[in-house]
Amino acid sequence: MNAKPKYPFVRAFTLSPLKVTQACLLTLMLSKAACAVGFADPFEDPLLTRPPVLLNGPTLPDQAQIICPDTVNLQHALGLSDVIDIALCHNPKIKQAWAGIKIQASTVGQARASYLPKLNATYSPQQSQTSYPEYSAANNNTTGHMSYASFSWRLFDFGGREANRVSANLLLEAALSTHDASIQKSMAGVIGSYFDVLTAEATRQAKIQSVQFAKASLESTIRRERRGASDKSDTLQAQTALSKAELSSARAEGNYRKALANLVFSMGLPTESKLILKAPQESIQQHSFKDLDTWLEQAQKEHPAIKTARAQWLSSKEKITAARSEGLPTIDLMANYYQNGYPNQGLQPTQSNTSTIGIALNIPIFDGFDRTYKIREAEARAEQSLAQMEETKLQILTEIVKSHSDAVASLTNLESSEKLLEASKKAVDSSVKRYSNGEGNILELLSTQTALAEAQQERIRCISEWRSARLRLLADSATLGRDFYRASN
Repeated sequence: MNAKPKYPFVRAFTLSPLKVTQACLLTLMLSKAACAVGFADPFEDPLLTRPPVLLNGPTLPDQAQIICPDTVNLQHALGLSDVIDIALCHNPKIKQAWAGIKIQASTVGQARASYLPKLNATYSPQQSQTSYPEYSAANNNTTGHMSYASFSWRLFDFGGREANRVSANLLLEAALSTHDASIQKSMAGVIGSYFDVLTAEATRQAKIQSVQFAKASLESTIRRERRGASDKSDTLQAQTALSKAELSSARAEGNYRKALANLVFSMGLPTESKLILKAPQESIQQHSFKDLDTWLEQAQKEHPAIKTARAQWLSSKEKITAARSEGLPTIDLMANYYQNGYPNQGLQPTQSNTSTIGIALNIPIFDGFDRTYKIREAEARAEQSLAQMEETKLQILTEIVKSHSDAVASLTNLESSEKLLEASKKAVDSSVKRYSNGEGNILELLSTQTALAEAQQERIRCISEWRSARLRLLADSATLGRDFYRASN
């Protein structure tokens, strides 16, 4: 005998197996149809937790889009922008941070889902057999099904769900900032490697030029010795100078290959890859820097590491509220429907329908002081997060002060190194002419050539220091963008 449900609307929460299957198939068909016509799958992110960056793709601080090329053509010369684009698309740290955004977006979805009702349904076909050994005529064999559904909806708590939701949103912001910091760190690394290659290449070319000067000096000395215009000792000194120049050139070649291998690694390419780099067209003397206070103010507002630490601290404060609310009362709306029995019980011999609905008040009374220590732990973690945020801010601002000082100092050295190089070139030209005409001596010639090699090395060092200081300042302030390397292409 079927009993009439007391609350007819509860019956709506119970579906037969056929209806459940039909609903699942309909849901799947709608999802596939939406994707087929170009619409987003409505069941992929029903609570709209994904931030825009997951849909539009990552960007740099200047809002420039990161473009990943389909193929990497290493047969053409690569500019700085090409090198950075390849590195950002292959860096495993960035991929890890990107996955972290997806994970935290899912956590936000879980926090939002706690505001929605929960519905469960079970269908269980059963066969119940009862036998009486002494009275077989009373044996009973019943075949049927048992189904039940439950509905629950938390109506009120003391801020636990809200605290968890806010905490999840803050941690999502932290994940986004961590991804930005990974991009900045990767860019700083690959740009530094790129300029290291250029510096090593400039050093190599300078050493090759020194070898050519030394060879020319040796040939001139040999000609003078044959004419009797110089002694054998001059030729020996010229040969010694050539050997030293060749040794320095070989070392410069090794350093260049090592710098190139490090750049290949920074770009995430196979180790056997061969690179051809395009020389930058940057104008060194036209650069200037903002004042230090502007850099510090911008870093405190926009630096991703500081934003990450701040979001983590605010999230840990919300966890205190969540921990406290778990020990306070909650109110839930409950509804249940049972057909032909109850869960974990046998099939009833007669058909029955039972419906229940009510309000449940849950009051935690005593948990052995477990909640007390969880609250203390949450408070301590918040205190720890605050200290970490202050440490991160202090560390970043200190690095900016150092980088700014180095950048300003490096600019003042560029002009002096250029003047020194020009004077050294003129001195070498003059000494070569004097020595060829028999007016100078080998010591004067070798001295001016050594001074030229030192001036070339000093010029290369000053350019490298300027590039490095500028890069560190932009990286420490997290303002590396496409504008930085567009000017270098």
